[in-house]
Amino acid sequence: MTAPPSTIAPPPPRKGIGRRASRVLSRHPRLELASLLGAPLTWLVLVYLGSLAALLVTALYTTDPFTGNLVHTTSTTNLHELVTNRTLRVVTQRTVGVAFAVTVIDLALALPIAFFMAKVASPRTRRALAVAIVLPLWASYLVKAYCWRVILDPEGGVLRKAFGVSPGFGVSGAVVVLAYLWLPYMVLPIYAGLEKLPNSLLDAAGDLGSRPVGTFRSVVLPLLKPAILAGAVFTFSLSLGDYITVQIVGGKAQLIGNVVYRDFGAGLIPGAAAFAIVPILIMVAFLLIVRRSGALENL
Repeated sequence: MTAPPSTIAPPPPRKGIGRRASRVLSRHPRLELASLLGAPLTWLVLVYLGSLAALLVTALYTTDPFTGNLVHTTSTTNLHELVTNRTLRVVTQRTVGVAFAVTVIDLALALPIAFFMAKVASPRTRRALAVAIVLPLWASYLVKAYCWRVILDPEGGVLRKAFGVSPGFGVSGAVVVLAYLWLPYMVLPIYAGLEKLPNSLLDAAGDLGSRPVGTFRSVVLPLLKPAILAGAVFTFSLSLGDYITVQIVGGKAQLIGNVVYRDFGAGLIPGAAAFAIVPILIMVAFLLIVRRSGALENL
């Protein structure tokens, strides 16, 4: 008669620091959330919000007209200059106009592309188009901008040689290049919004006698509005703060980014800091408008 196998008791769990910390965090959800978000939020406050605070403080300083040194005495001279200087107002209006034009052009191009990808193309074609749209983002920003300089050159560029006409270097050229650069940021949110749109709605509209244009205007666009505004946030904000493209293909045109870059290089740091506040205020106002539509959920 064989003896039954002996039962070996499992070793007691180790009471390490990690296990004790895990039990404490599981009992206090708020402490667990703070431990997860503490480091990134600290980085955000110190680096991003801290730099914005430094920008606002610097805008209140002045520059000594004789030595060019920074005078750490608070004054509203630079802020007053933003309101009273006609040249700065013209530059601001031109910048907003360029950003708005880029957003409209990208919207007109992105709507048919995204609709074809989401509702018409086969899965294989859809994947190929998605790669084709995202692929330009892997290329260098400067390489793409300088390639467009070759294309837009009014003397012997690609457009001049092929079609005999070119927008050349200026505001029009900058709008074309910026629209090309930021098009994927408009296509992708709209494509994501169209994928959520049930095909049954389109079929029901057709069964009720609605024409394709009427269906798109009365059914698709209202449901697609948050996605459109989400894409507009990207294209508008990226165009509003760009200055490299304008330097390369913008000719003599000046936007806010170029003026800030020029003044900073010339040592006029308080004036540059004050003018840099303008696009921040514009984007804050724009985001407050977009927030009401629920479009921020699509970002």
